[in-house]
Amino acid sequence: MLVIAIIGLFAQQTFVAMSRLVLPVLAPVVSEELAINPALIGAYSGILSSAAIVTAMGAGGFIERFGPWRMCQITLIVAAAGFAVALPGTVILFAVSAVLISLGPGVSTAASSHVLARYCPPKQAPFFFSIKQTGVPAGGLLAGALVPLLAQQYGWRGAFAVVAVLYLLLGLALQPFRAEFDGGRHPGHRSFLADARATLRLLAHDSRLREMVVASFTFVGLQAVCDSFFVIYLVKGLSHSLTTAGTVFAVAQGAAIVTRILWGWIAGRVTTPRRVLAGLGLGMAIASTVLGLFSPSWPLAVIIAVAIMYTGTAYGWNGVLLAEIARLAPPDRVGATTGGVLACIMAGATAYPLLFAAIVWVSDAYGATFILVAAPALVVGLRLLRDRRDDVRPGPPTHLPLGEARPRS
Repeated sequence: MLVIAIIGLFAQQTFVAMSRLVLPVLAPVVSEELAINPALIGAYSGILSSAAIVTAMGAGGFIERFGPWRMCQITLIVAAAGFAVALPGTVILFAVSAVLISLGPGVSTAASSHVLARYCPPKQAPFFFSIKQTGVPAGGLLAGALVPLLAQQYGWRGAFAVVAVLYLLLGLALQPFRAEFDGGRHPGHRSFLADARATLRLLAHDSRLREMVVASFTFVGLQAVCDSFFVIYLVKGLSHSLTTAGTVFAVAQGAAIVTRILWGWIAGRVTTPRRVLAGLGLGMAIASTVLGLFSPSWPLAVIIAVAIMYTGTAYGWNGVLLAEIARLAPPDRVGATTGGVLACIMAGATAYPLLFAAIVWVSDAYGATFILVAAPALVVGLRLLRDRRDDVRPGPPTHLPLGEARPRS
């Protein structure tokens, strides 16, 4: 069941991650055809992330009532509807599309964490959570490699239509396993607002969880900036073709798959998750600074190397941090706590692209803005280097019956 869960959740996470990137990857083509400023992609990302904050806060209630597996299915089907809504190509319908697509980022991570927390031995949790979360860079790889080819073949509207069909098919493909993974749901559960308040109180009063919230807010900001502006930066700022920019983006995302699993293994076997997160914060700050120094004369190989360092760190923290959240959360509130942290993550994913877009709108200085947004990650990385007395490595494996919640290590 653990293997089946990881395979299904990896596929679902891949498509959810890709859903955020379809429009950003196609932004140069869409903006040119519709005669709109490509910096408006920051507004699109901001709308998507803002809506995801609301759904993330209620994730615990949704999971309790419908089941985590069912919620994973629903996010895929609603995303398919979101892509279909955007086909007419008006600004207002892109905004509606962003709201629909936001359900995936808002709920799916909490739902998948809820499933894995029931089946993972604690010592191996950072590794397995990291495998599941490699769906995020895998989604970026798929977006960078597949979406430009679809647009080249069928136009951007055709690319949206094909992607919508793929999402619908995957949502239906998960159905055979629903009974196993949703066995503990409570169909009569309706206290969504009370769940959200309880989650906020827990995050406010637990200093360990607060530190994870601050780290995730900062780290996801750099991740969201890369999602929204990396391709545009290479095309508009450095005069590379869309195909070249998409290829570089895909290669960097592919490398992040490997590094994300590596960080999970290190956090579970070599050192503590806190120290791994500290190193990732420092690494992504350096990478974003160097990225901002790019010029059209830089060799493509160097650009690819820096992009790999960026994605290897800014996309590598998720599995380690989510496993740490699952360790620190009450055993019966892993999904709800993850949803609360995810709401804070989405706040970072909202704030950073909007800030980036505002600065670029005024200055048209993509490079300098990449340097500016690196500073908070540097501060957080240095802060996490300070050890806590209760910062321990995950405990020994605890074997439990299928579906039973594990004790907190």
